[in-house]
Amino acid sequence: MCKPTTQRQQQANPRMPARGVCLSSLATSKAHGEVSPYFDGWKEYDANPYHPTDNPSGIIQMGLAENQLSFDLLESWLLAHPKASICAEEGVSRFKEIALYQDYHGLPACRKAIAKFMEEVGGRKAMFEKDRIVLAAGATAAHEVLTFCLADPGEAFLVPTPYYPGFDRDLRWRTGVELIPVHCSSDNDFQITIPALEAAYQNARDRNIQVKGLLITNPSNPLGTTMDATALRKLLAFVSGKNIHLVCDEIYSGSVFSSPKFTSIAEILATDKTYQSERVHIIYSLSKDLGLPGFRVGVIYSYNDTVVTAARRMSSFSLVSPQTQHLLASMLSDMEFVRKYLAENSKRLQKRHEMFVSGLRLAGINCLNSNGALFCWVDLRHLLESHDQEGEIILWKIV
Repeated sequence: MCKPTTQRQQQANPRMPARGVCLSSLATSKAHGEVSPYFDGWKEYDANPYHPTDNPSGIIQMGLAENQLSFDLLESWLLAHPKASICAEEGVSRFKEIALYQDYHGLPACRKAIAKFMEEVGGRKAMFEKDRIVLAAGATAAHEVLTFCLADPGEAFLVPTPYYPGFDRDLRWRTGVELIPVHCSSDNDFQITIPALEAAYQNARDRNIQVKGLLITNPSNPLGTTMDATALRKLLAFVSGKNIHLVCDEIYSGSVFSSPKFTSIAEILATDKTYQSERVHIIYSLSKDLGLPGFRVGVIYSYNDTVVTAARRMSSFSLVSPQTQHLLASMLSDMEFVRKYLAENSKRLQKRHEMFVSGLRLAGINCLNSNGALFCWVDLRHLLESHDQEGEIILWKIV
């Protein structure tokens, strides 16, 4: 509770600072999630970043999923297509057109190109409509906008564990929505089971929390594994039976480097019309597969007309720069380049993954078999002082 400076005090001493200025509950909330090992790691790195020559004893950032393996392919394309940039002499003729106010729905050419790119990533087994694509400033913004559309404060999403710790910030902080963990076990490589889903759902019911949806990442963050069609169908049946939504985060779908191949939830809906597609929503981004996190391009793809309309209205608060959209529309429309990039990037990811896993094995460390994304789930149980959260934190600080 704040106690602001009174008007009489302020008049008596104009230079007197205002004390106890009242702020909103959101501004003073701790729900952002910054008080966690995940963000503590970021702070440690920011305070003492590693550099091979300037600071060789600094902190190495291993908590950032960033693909820098294929920048040469992107740079080569840009050099060969200067008209894609309104800042180049060859493309400056469209500068005024792009610099003026644009439709906040996004440039039609960009949404069309992203739809085709998503089809290519999914093996051309499902079609994506450009008019169902809502652009947002990154997957973080896309997740939050979709959460605002699907749930009210105090309601919840089921999230299988382990999950991306940033979800505690992205989904909870401003929306007031809760996350209910679905406890998955290493005994079956963290596969999502119906009993685990039922237990989490009942846990929420027992606490008088209304569950509005199930959120999955496929490929998984942080496991680096993919879900097959059978598993996805089970999830569709579960959400249908509970009358809740299914949110599929597929931002690593173009970063699968070995079998089994990626299966999008869109492919299941395209081949089996018995499922209620209006309860299914996809989050995508160009940050991971194209390695362009600085461009801030996130995508909401919903089969629900009302969600598409509402998300478009909300997206006006997190627009993607028209200059970025213009460049990407040109790049992603070049299907010869897209196919070459996806194939080569996959090879490079596989090579880097094999190199990393081999190094771990030489050090006596095993890891989960993964086939996609930028992750490797390592088994460090033999290094723990105690098999609990305290033991994990102690080891984390040492590492």
